[in-house]
Amino acid sequence: MTAPYPAQRLVPVRRSSAGQPLPRRPPFVIYARSMARYFDVHPSNPQPRALTQVADLIRGGGLVAYPTDSGYALGCRLGNRDGLDRIRAIRHLSDKHHFTLVCSEFAQLGQYVQMDNDVFRAVKAATPGAYTFILQATREAPKAMLHPKKRTVGVRVPQHTTALALLHTLGEPLVSSTLILPGHDEPMTDGWQVNDELGAQLDAVLDSGDCGLEPTTIVDLSADEPEITRYGAGDPEPFEA
Repeated sequence: MTAPYPAQRLVPVRRSSAGQPLPRRPPFVIYARSMARYFDVHPSNPQPRALTQVADLIRGGGLVAYPTDSGYALGCRLGNRDGLDRIRAIRHLSDKHHFTLVCSEFAQLGQYVQMDNDVFRAVKAATPGAYTFILQATREAPKAMLHPKKRTVGVRVPQHTTALALLHTLGEPLVSSTLILPGHDEPMTDGWQVNDELGAQLDAVLDSGDCGLEPTTIVDLSADEPEITRYGAGDPEPFEA
């Protein structure tokens, strides 16, 4: 006959030298580590349901890792100060780091950065592409992501199917930073590795199996003359003349 309750392991009562029962030791508890949700999507036709779930996590204050044409990036919603702090903690960044507004199209840039005619033409000719442009911010740009002294901000439009699909689903730019870990010069490029190494620090990892291998070329256009502050995947020649 089967016992009505599961068998229980008998734990002997600990007693003092005087024979009095001693308090039981607290049980040894293993707490499960909270991990990011992992979304594996098709590279040329990412599933809308997965993109919607990632966008909802971003709207709810989440921090995600997503693929671009220049390696993986960390991204959170505009105005998410906690998300910015988490990015700084993961990458060991100072408060002078230029965060980037990653936009789905060139037309969005004008809301957040100032461009005269020459800069307008130069940036438009290079987007979408593997560039990040540093420009003077408008009043619409979130203050938390501006350079504290220069009042500048980075902007870019990627050329990557999954990144653009996520941005269109979200309906607004992502505040981002290339996922280059401390002590490394190149961005992370494999979603499974991002999930394995950083899953406990993220809310989602979006993986489409295709990712650029080099970071963006950063071009500072906030002064009179262009200055290339990082050489990467984007051809620097148009900004070196």
